[in-house]
Amino acid sequence: MSGERAYSDFASFWPFYLREHSKPATRALHYVGTTLVVAIAVFALATGRWGWLIAMPLAGYFFAWIAHFRVERNRPATFTYPLWSLAADFRMWWLWLTGRLGPELERAGINSD
Repeated sequence: MSGERAYSDFASFWPFYLREHSKPATRALHYVGTTLVVAIAVFALATGRWGWLIAMPLAGYFFAWIAHFRVERNRPATFTYPLWSLAADFRMWWLWLTGRLGPELERAGINSD
């Protein structure tokens, strides 16, 4: 992980997480995966087809790991901070959906293209 250090709370981890997702293409691939995760969960709940829940981590991690290994060229934060990374992914996705991610990226020192 670039800038590797130990994080003891989510507030200090969050800017690090954003910096690990500095490229717009990385974030876009994460949004695709996270949107699929949510869609699969809604589908499974609406239809009672619980077997679809197995696809949730596959959809989420597939796009995220392509983003990290091919676009960002860094090690996914989930390898070291799995729960905070999951929470940060959903936070980043929600802020993007609601149009409020730009200021967060700027505070983390990222140009929010």
